[in-house]
Amino acid sequence: MSVAHHRRAHEGAIHTARWNDPAHRGDGTRILVCRYRPRGVRHEDETWDEWIKDVSPSPELLHAFRGKDQAALGVPMFRRRYRTEMQAEPARSQVRALAERVAAGETITLLCSSSCTDEHRCHRTMLRELLLEQTGG
Repeated sequence: MSVAHHRRAHEGAIHTARWNDPAHRGDGTRILVCRYRPRGVRHEDETWDEWIKDVSPSPELLHAFRGKDQAALGVPMFRRRYRTEMQAEPARSQVRALAERVAAGETITLLCSSSCTDEHRCHRTMLRELLLEQTGG
């Protein structure tokens, strides 16, 4: 068995969902990756194990993507700007730490907003792609 194959056999998985989607047995650690904590959710009703807001888009990028006070960014530009933001600290360290956890065998589920219904336009999917690139997945 090659070293690469052996290493992959021990890697965890990376799933994505919205924070209000029902939990599944294989979710592993559920990590909220929103800039802002969901309003009105009591701490005892949280559906996530951790909250890492540093891997979410900056408030400025979110406003630009949603078209607040300007023309809305398209997905390709949002993706480029999000990736650029993830190369700066503290996001860079957080992304690296998440990739290391997955490479060590942990399964994680990246959770985003309940209103984020199109996962292909959502940063949780873009973050998953970044993590897969770092883990060789």
